[in-house]
Amino acid sequence: MRVLIANRGEIAVRVIRACREMGLPTVAVYSDCDRAARHVMEADRAEHIGPDEAVRSYLNFSAILDAARRSDADAVHPGYGFLSENAAFARACVDAGLTFIGPAPGAIEMMGSKTEARRAAMRAGVPVVPGTEAALGLDTAEEELTAIAADIGYPLMVKAVAGGGGKGMRVVEDPGGLLGALRTARSEAGSAFGDTAVYLERLLPRPRHVEIQLLGDSHGTVIPFVERECSIQRRHQKVVEESPSLAVSPALRARMAAAAAAVARAVGYTNAGTIEFLLDEDGSFYFLEMNTRLQVEHPVTEMVTGVDLVQWQIRIARGERLDLEPEQALTPRGHAIECRLYAEDPDENFMPSPGLIRGLRPAGGPGVRDDGGVSAGYRVPVFYDSLIAKLVTWGNARDEAIARMGRALREYQVLGIRTTIPFFLWLMQEPDYLAGRYDTTYLDRILAGRQGPFVEVAEEDAALAALAAALDVYFRAAGAGGARAVNGPRPLWTQIGRREALRG
Repeated sequence: MRVLIANRGEIAVRVIRACREMGLPTVAVYSDCDRAARHVMEADRAEHIGPDEAVRSYLNFSAILDAARRSDADAVHPGYGFLSENAAFARACVDAGLTFIGPAPGAIEMMGSKTEARRAAMRAGVPVVPGTEAALGLDTAEEELTAIAADIGYPLMVKAVAGGGGKGMRVVEDPGGLLGALRTARSEAGSAFGDTAVYLERLLPRPRHVEIQLLGDSHGTVIPFVERECSIQRRHQKVVEESPSLAVSPALRARMAAAAAAVARAVGYTNAGTIEFLLDEDGSFYFLEMNTRLQVEHPVTEMVTGVDLVQWQIRIARGERLDLEPEQALTPRGHAIECRLYAEDPDENFMPSPGLIRGLRPAGGPGVRDDGGVSAGYRVPVFYDSLIAKLVTWGNARDEAIARMGRALREYQVLGIRTTIPFFLWLMQEPDYLAGRYDTTYLDRILAGRQGPFVEVAEEDAALAALAAALDVYFRAAGAGGARAVNGPRPLWTQIGRREALRG
């Protein structure tokens, strides 16, 4: 099986690694600005699919399918984002004779609509947050909308039927803000997902966001995994995830896992998926949505269970039976935490920070995993999500994983662009985070009242950055540049570290 990865960045690198361990050749795809990207360098073969804009490259069905034909690929792994939850793309792959490494198109279609997914959960006997059962189109009269909202009760959420990532979501505190929130959410959803449909859902005041990873094979077996806590969110976007959750007891874990498996069985789900729940302060949980793909935060589950989820995606797509022990999947070994490292400036309201990465030294050592998608010499573009890496740490207990994350964040060096590393260094010392006293509103609340930079830049760091830039120019002049330079020996300063280079 030759696998084409219809994605980019760190998830493409992650899939390439899994395939390499399985002895499977890989094909990367790339846009103009990704010609020298890390995933292109690491794949066995790379195919150009179009200009920088995602709609003309990574979202272009025909370009990706043409690349599959040119490279004699047998299968397509969609990663996450882009076309990963696009039923039409999954169907086009199947029609082209390719194995789609993901769920069946029908399951993607059904669970990709949040209102359809809510109905499926209700049929499976799983509780859902009170809200509308059907999508509210543009033709719904204002009087009807007002009456529906009043029946649900305030505060409430306006949510896009399609997509995710916090887009097309607005909180409405009272009737006066309803129509404006509907207009804004519809506009954002239309731009992000090509679908302006929305629905209304009661807002739980301070819930936790807890999700259950699962795998299902084509032989009827569904295995749920130990939960992930994803409550550390900024503007409805997850930024830190961990497993297990401090708020979930073994008994509650068993109930949530059973509910997740019931939803998956109700729709005949296969491959990797995630059932997301809201956990209320009183211990009640409610179905939120299903993600019909691999999750960004899948590494924390892998770290506490020892299961390679990507390899199992491939094995399930080949028709193999799940032979995992349910106890292994539901019994966490230690604790894992993931920080999403973005090319953003946390001191400037997390504004994107594209540009040339002049130097890169990932963290390492015991219990540290770096799922990176960039290399020194790569220019982070403005056209895509700004995630550059996921830093994951493991410990026998949560405090050990946190301490290890602090050490790894200080060790991680990215020069030339601003990143969210200083923000995470601050968060890993924040008292409420350390104590596990948080919910989905926690991060936005504490950031709203915070002032000043996250980390002061020392004079030595400024000098080291200048040295790194000078060395970068030197090695480029000496011929270390070029489209495939990232596969060759790294410049001296990236090998021995910034401080050692300064001393030498």
